[in-house]
Parts: sequence; C-alpha cells; structure tokens
Amino acid sequence: MPELPEVEVVRRGLAQWVVGREIAEAEVLHPRAVRRHLAGADDLAARLKGRVIESARRRGKYLWLPLSGPDEALMAHLGMSGQLLVVDPAAPPEKHLRVRVRFADGGPDLRFVDQRTFGHVMLAPLVGGVPEPIAHIAPDPFEPAFDEAEFARRLRARHTEIKRALLDQSLISGVGNIYADEALWIARLHWARPTETLTRPKIAELVSAVREVMAAALHQGGTSFDSLYVNVNGESGYFDRSLEVYGRRDLPCSRCGSPIRREPFMNRSSYSCPRCQRRPR
Repeated sequence: MPELPEVEVVRRGLAQWVVGREIAEAEVLHPRAVRRHLAGADDLAARLKGRVIESARRRGKYLWLPLSGPDEALMAHLGMSGQLLVVDPAAPPEKHLRVRVRFADGGPDLRFVDQRTFGHVMLAPLVGGVPEPIAHIAPDPFEPAFDEAEFARRLRARHTEIKRALLDQSLISGVGNIYADEALWIARLHWARPTETLTRPKIAELVSAVREVMAAALHQGGTSFDSLYVNVNGESGYFDRSLEVYGRRDLPCSRCGSPIRREPFMNRSSYSCPRCQRRPR
C-alpha cells in the first residue's frame, strides 16, 4: 500500500495539474469506487459538476481536494492499487478506470484507476479543514500540527511493540511497513522493543529517523515495487534502490555487514539487522 511519500508525490501532482480548474462533469464507472459515498454515484457526480478545485491536501495516506461552494472536499484513498492520473481527455479509457473527472477548460482529465478496487473516492464535509471521516487520524510528522512531546507521551503509554505503535494511524499517520523498518534501522531499534522502555531522547531520534527516510523517499518519487505505484503522470518512484533493510533478506547491512533478517510480523514481514538492532530480552 502506498505510504506517506507516495501519496505526497501524488498530491504535488494534483496541486500542479488540477487546482483552480472547474469540473465540467464526473462519471463513475464502477460503484465500488464510491462505496463510501453513501448517497451514491449519481449524487457524487451531480454535486461535483460546476465546482472549482481550490487546493490539494493530504494527511498521512489520505488525499483530498477542497471544492468551491459548500465546505466539503473530494477525498481519495488509494488502497492497494489506486492511481490518480492526469490524462489527455482524448486518451482511451484505462482498463481499470473507475471514476473520470472532466474539466470545463477542455484540458487533461483526472482519472481514478484501481485494479483491485480497494481504494475509494467520496465527497466529505470538512471539519477544521480536514475531511470528517478522517478527523480522528493523527497528524503526520511533517505537519505543523504534529506535537512531538504529545507523541512521546502517548507512545510510552501504549505498552506495545514500537513498530506496532508506528503503524497506529491514531498515534502518527503516514508510516507504513516499509518506512517503519527503514526508520527503525536508522534509529538502531528492534521492531519488538517495548514502547514504555524508550526514553524521550530515543523517541526524538526515532521521529527524526522517520522524517529522514520519508523525506529521502519523497525526493526520489517514492518507492515502487510494481507498476501500480505511480505519480499523476504514470511514472514510478525509485527509492526502492536506496532501501537499507526492507526486502533485503540475507543481504549485508550497509553499516556492519551482518545479513539482514526477515521475521514474521502481523501477517507480513519485518526486516532488521541482527547486530545493529538487537532484539529485546
């Protein structure tokens, strides 16, 4: 699933290509793509028509486009395979095209393509500038609203493994499996380290590591392990070439040379260096 850097790459593309444009019409080609919009596909299409996209925003892994008129936004979650693409209106429909937005200026369409249909788009009211369905999600570490002292307090109170806490979107948003492993490697922490054992300086070091690895990934367009993770122009990122531990089982750690290990974690995998990231007793 795309994590914060991949979603931010898409947000920047939307800010460049669709902000300030008036929607001429919206067409829903698969009802599952708008399943969270309870009023249905026809209602969504009717309410989008004639409205101007005012900005492109993101919190964690969610995107939204605030609209002119009533205080609401077109919100999107990419799920496992969703793509928001800016496409020439004369281009043929993509095989898995789910929603198409045309603009009054006749310029490029905005198309939501989703092979596995786990993603969705919907209209949602804004609460303090954030869509109501995701108002409970914590700020991500790049937002001014992110309170590092409060994060440290809540993290230590969790009494769980540090990686589980990093993946808890109510505690910190935008961090997924890949960047959690990479940040923990930078901070020399094993994923099973109990949160209550972390000192405030160590938590500050971990937050810095999260920001460092995600900023580096963002600079390289995100991490693309397959053709589904692309920006609005359909281009893949290449941060996977810079990963230190994730997906590198048995390859040498760049810091100490020990073979990277893979361990089962929450029905997926966790990667770490057995020497740099000692398992807690």
